[in-house]
Amino acid sequence: MGDKNRFPTILQESSSTVRLGEGAIIDDGVTLGYPPARGENHLLIIGPGARIRCGTIIYSGSCIGHNLETGHNVVIREQNIIGDEFRIWGNSVIDYGCRIGNNVRIHNQVYVSQFTFIEDDVFLAPGVMLANDIHPGCPDAVECMEGPRIKKGAQIGINVSVLPRVVIGEHAVIGAGSVVTKDIPAGVVAYGNPAQAVCGVGDLTCTTGRRDKPYSQFIGRI
Repeated sequence: MGDKNRFPTILQESSSTVRLGEGAIIDDGVTLGYPPARGENHLLIIGPGARIRCGTIIYSGSCIGHNLETGHNVVIREQNIIGDEFRIWGNSVIDYGCRIGNNVRIHNQVYVSQFTFIEDDVFLAPGVMLANDIHPGCPDAVECMEGPRIKKGAQIGINVSVLPRVVIGEHAVIGAGSVVTKDIPAGVVAYGNPAQAVCGVGDLTCTTGRRDKPYSQFIGRI
């Protein structure tokens, strides 16, 4: 690998295409300002303190806050508004038109579909898939597309699928391998196919013995 402080590939090298904040550490093999196929090529804004690893492609026309960190081979499409302290691990994709809050963590091989809303402090484990098309192949499919809304502090387990328009409530926990077909209330643990609420997050105990309640910080706040 070359000098990790080398400036990345910027298509159509121009300050009107990419605005990169101070203190960025960017590997070779990063592309910023990739032009969308739909013909829109607006300014890409990335706040200060970014750490962007090789293979990452970020399209023009998105706005990302400070301290972005990507793993390898991440794709972030256009028309996204993403907050501060965003972390996204390797081989994950953020499709276009999403809104993502502050302090969000997205792990490996996650797909976030168009028009998804993710609020602050959410965690998506490896392999999470978020859908947005309720009737694939319908002539009106594009007009009806809407991704899930994942509310503040929700934790989504490994290999979970969340269907279009589903709302996952604040601080809810979704168990591994679940398929979420309907709204999940705030502060509950849900799992299964289809996922169903089984208890409150305050009812969970820590099996390692390190603490009594793994989500004790949420008790009384929901």
